[in-house]
Amino acid sequence: MEKLSDDGIEKRSRELTGWDVVVMDGEKRLVRGFVFDDFTGAVAFSVKVGMIAEKADHHPAVLTEWGKVTVSWWSHSLGGLSEKDFEMAQKTSKLYEG
Repeated sequence: MEKLSDDGIEKRSRELTGWDVVVMDGEKRLVRGFVFDDFTGAVAFSVKVGMIAEKADHHPAVLTEWGKVTVSWWSHSLGGLSEKDFEMAQKTSKLYEG
């Protein structure tokens, strides 16, 4: 797994809907908020994200709130974004879209 260049990140970002590239603690991350009608829906989605993360052995930060889940993907070991982060963001979006 290799850290993507700024050009690579820009190119891949155009392929994702709803995700933002943000810098946190000096590292680029993919971040998206997902909206739900209640806490139960948010928790259920968080569990689904956790299951795909565990299967891929690639783990995001997941913030679960009433009616909202914020997911942040980045490659901890690389200190930034990799191709795997974009793949996982796409999988996360598909979970939300049904």
